[in-house]
Amino acid sequence: MPFTTVYTTFSSGDAQLIRSMLEAAELHPNVAHELSALSMDGYAMAAGGIQVQVLEEEAELARELIRNAPDTPNEG
Repeated sequence: MPFTTVYTTFSSGDAQLIRSMLEAAELHPNVAHELSALSMDGYAMAAGGIQVQVLEEEAELARELIRNAPDTPNEG
């Protein structure tokens, strides 16, 4: 099943917060580029950031949950 990016950030903490929120909603999130971003300075920016991804069929619901979350970080 293909994944699609629903949130992008340069902060590992923000990505994990969003991942946790989506898991709590029983979605299937994946965090991409996080390890590389933490391993090499500047890699997160070169890779387009740390991406939170979900299955394609969950993307619309995930985006709605992120948009309506009271403490969602400003990136997206």
